[in-house]
Amino acid sequence: MSETLVPVANAAPKVGFVSLGCPKALTDSELILTQLSAEGYQTSKTFAGADLVIVNTCGFIDDAVRESLDTIGEALAENGKVIVTGCLGAREGEGGGNLVRQMHPSVLAVTGPHATHEVMSAVHLHLPKPHDPFVDLVPPQGIKLTPRHYAYLKISEGCNHRCTFCIIPSMRGDLVSRPIGDVLTEARKLFESGVKELLVVSQDTSAYGVDVKYRTGFWDGKPVKTRMFDLVRSLGELAKGYGAWVRLHYVYPYPHVDEIIPLMAEGLCLPYLDVPLQHSHPDVLRRMKRPASGEKNLERIARWRELCPEIVVRSTFIAGFPGETEAEFDHLLDFLREAHIDRAGCFAYSPVQGAVANALPDAVPDALREERRARFMAVAEEVSAQKLQQRVGATMQVLVDSAPGMGKKGGVGRSYADAPEIDGLVRLLPPEKISKTLKVGEFTKARIVAAQGHDLLAVPI
Repeated sequence: MSETLVPVANAAPKVGFVSLGCPKALTDSELILTQLSAEGYQTSKTFAGADLVIVNTCGFIDDAVRESLDTIGEALAENGKVIVTGCLGAREGEGGGNLVRQMHPSVLAVTGPHATHEVMSAVHLHLPKPHDPFVDLVPPQGIKLTPRHYAYLKISEGCNHRCTFCIIPSMRGDLVSRPIGDVLTEARKLFESGVKELLVVSQDTSAYGVDVKYRTGFWDGKPVKTRMFDLVRSLGELAKGYGAWVRLHYVYPYPHVDEIIPLMAEGLCLPYLDVPLQHSHPDVLRRMKRPASGEKNLERIARWRELCPEIVVRSTFIAGFPGETEAEFDHLLDFLREAHIDRAGCFAYSPVQGAVANALPDAVPDALREERRARFMAVAEEVSAQKLQQRVGATMQVLVDSAPGMGKKGGVGRSYADAPEIDGLVRLLPPEKISKTLKVGEFTKARIVAAQGHDLLAVPI
């Protein structure tokens, strides 16, 4: 869960903005902020210093709901004029009413996710825009909430799966793929603005184009199919001209993902896959209504490593799903060891209001869920530590995220194996050469000298 409070600008009217939740919500926030900037609004660093506050919420799990509701309450207490958008805005409360309205009846307006037009209409009603929009008020890439050197690129909205633990389709709807020409145009603007790492996100990246039957689109006057392979290849070729990385997130392990691995081996996109596996045991996956079985996943990961030995696989899992037996959980631990998952996260199962899984029998007690999550993470960290230790002595390309004083005393960066905020870091020691400097947003070669927990220690060369 991440929280971003946008920095202060100079002129009124001012809008405070808080963005909660996943990168897909962050891109919604960026669209709203871009429109606000185009219309002449400024942003405020504090709730009290704003004329109005927008809270983009998350409603996926109970902790996220609580954080969102608490943030709305804080904004109301400090400002009083609050517009709510995002996934929580689409959640029903008791008796079928709107949950946000029930908990905070004084909010000015409530919308669901990807609702830029509705949010702007509410802003116009309660804080009239200062003047007509002029495009030159906004940079070509729009307003971004990430550091200048990396950005998220959302390629689709919604999801066609009906996983029993998830209510995202009820909030964000079925899959809707963005036109491939629009996606590639946005990518080029981002690269032109200095982005060195493009992180492709969606609810289901592998399903890109399914809803439009892989329709042929056009970009730069050339036909390009609306499907994952063509998109990744085009993004990779585009990124090459800017010396930039392309990283793939939320990739379901469908058979056609195998076609992407050679592109990684060729260097067109990073040899890194974020694959939300959730579990390994076939019976648990069936209860979850996941699209693939554990055995096939194991074979597929092995095949990926044959095609591209340097590939890094990160994933998330759920421990203590309703009906999970000790034998099924042991199966998951064995899978984790055998698949050599490089980066693994785990949630103890948390019932979500409206999820089908709530009605499943044999709920696992809370204490046992947490105990299994802890056992999982112990194995995950053991596997990860072994993988990191194998990198000691290697030379890697590192994207610099922090370099105080031009990096004379070292800095912090990430290798291809590390996505921002969710994976480890490469902690850079002071360079051996006096002439060597580090600059945020640029690449440096570094020799790995040690592994420390989830991180690597390296010397810039």
